[in-house]
Amino acid sequence: MTSRTIYLANPLGFSEAGARFIREVLAPQLAPRGLDIVNPFDLVDPDKVNALSGMAAGPERVAAWRALNMDIGQGNIAAIDRCEAMLAVLDGVDVDSGTASEIGYAFAKGKRIVGYRGDFRSAAENEGCVVNLQVEYFIRASGGTIVAKVDAIADAFAIS
Repeated sequence: MTSRTIYLANPLGFSEAGARFIREVLAPQLAPRGLDIVNPFDLVDPDKVNALSGMAAGPERVAAWRALNMDIGQGNIAAIDRCEAMLAVLDGVDVDSGTASEIGYAFAKGKRIVGYRGDFRSAAENEGCVVNLQVEYFIRASGGTIVAKVDAIADAFAIS
């Protein structure tokens, strides 16, 4: 089986529960199906974040965070460029702004995007869409789809 490298656009790494979902549910479900996940939260050196978090408040800390933010953003773009496709987590009352930005970038780069929305709450402008209509446009126009179950993700990438 040939594996495919998939960028995981998501806000899950900001919480312990979300990070566990990636490690214990999502990645183990997709790896046997040949989908290797690149999680942007794994690309950030936690020692750098911890060092900045421990700095005294003030202009030096602000400047250090700005520099690290630029490094993180550049690293995420490079990772999207290296990946074949994108899996975007769309949960929440609105799609996470960072995830939406990554979706737009991936679409502009011609990447196929599959959305995962396990959240049953309404998050769209009207009954014709699942999430924000522009986000959904990018996903569907990329040749992708939006699925509501983790076990449907791999099959969504298998569709040509």
